[in-house]
Amino acid sequence: MTSGTDRLRSRLLPNTAPWRGSRDFRLTWTSGTISLFGSIFTMTAIPLQIADLTGSPLAVGAVGAVELLPTIVFGLYGGLLADRADRRAVAVLTEAALAALSALLLTNALLGTPALWPLYAAAGLAAALQGLQQPSVEAMIPRLVPHEQLVAAGALLSLRWSLAGLAGPAAAGLLIAWAGVPAAYLVDLGTFLLSLALLARVRPVPSERDAEAPVLREFVEGARYAARRPDLLGTYLADLAATVFALPTALFPFLAQELDALWALGLLYSAAAAGSLLAAATGGWTERVHRHGRPVLISAALVGAAMVGASLATDLWAVLLCLVVAGGANWIGDTFRSAIWNQSIPDELRGRAAGLELLVGSAGPALGDLRAGSLAARQGIRAALRTGGLLCLAGTATLTAALPALWRYDRCTSPHVEEARAAAR
Repeated sequence: MTSGTDRLRSRLLPNTAPWRGSRDFRLTWTSGTISLFGSIFTMTAIPLQIADLTGSPLAVGAVGAVELLPTIVFGLYGGLLADRADRRAVAVLTEAALAALSALLLTNALLGTPALWPLYAAAGLAAALQGLQQPSVEAMIPRLVPHEQLVAAGALLSLRWSLAGLAGPAAAGLLIAWAGVPAAYLVDLGTFLLSLALLARVRPVPSERDAEAPVLREFVEGARYAARRPDLLGTYLADLAATVFALPTALFPFLAQELDALWALGLLYSAAAAGSLLAAATGGWTERVHRHGRPVLISAALVGAAMVGASLATDLWAVLLCLVVAGGANWIGDTFRSAIWNQSIPDELRGRAAGLELLVGSAGPALGDLRAGSLAARQGIRAALRTGGLLCLAGTATLTAALPALWRYDRCTSPHVEEARAAAR
């Protein structure tokens, strides 16, 4: 009985070998977790402070518009930078700049009458800095852990997003209610400084190529590489199918009103994170899957099905269960997409590929909220949820038929994986 229990535990629990075996991955993971947790405090505080200063929902919603363009532009350039410069150095410098922004926000919040414009300026600058940073941090990972541990490393990286997404908003809300908005910025500043100290201890990760081509040509080179690989292109489109059609967080306040459960709004926001955390905590099985394209497509279909279920549910707890399922399925899709990216993309293109990933990851939720909001205004909340779920299912079926290379993708037989493995050796 004990041996059977141990085998079951080993199959379900995440593999921590990358965390235990690589000092640099451990430092990067811990630094990112601390930084992400602190950033959630600022992400919570800025909209609240704008609401207090203006009393306008439109002014609060404008924060997303201010953030989107810098994320896209600087994310793409950050991908190019990750292929040209020392990735650790880019991460350290941008982390230091983000800490300085937190200090400015804290100073503004401590004024007798805080100014409004620094909040928008800080939101836009933070989005630009994160766009520069994230491709370098993601492109570092294949250089910090052995090639055969990249699936486990991706699962552990997804785990930190789940942990922060579940605990961060609740902790930020409690702190702001108890000590005010300046306390949130102070926590964020402290976490950035601690994260920076850890990140500075990671060994340098310099570029392994000489970059002399014009910037535009290198952008085109990265885009052409993705376009030549239908399996890779399919991972981006599957992510868009889920986020554009089936993860409409903008509808949650209205859904809570319709369910006569405004008290449960926080539960609606955290349900997907809870599903992600549950999937991550039992995700040891992901390492034994070698046909990575299939779970990418199946998980996107599950997200769509869960949204259809949520649109039909009349009970709050049934809606929450559907959102938990959607969050867990999305975690599975993210894990296998990350595995395909990390295991099969050449190191000299990894930064630009990460820039494309950031573009998809940023544009998808923003377009999804816009789609859901406009459709809900015309047809109602339930129709927007149901239509989005059905479109996600239809989009996933179309991708499966149109891009069979993604469904057939097998890490054991993919020539791209073999080439990346040989280069890593």
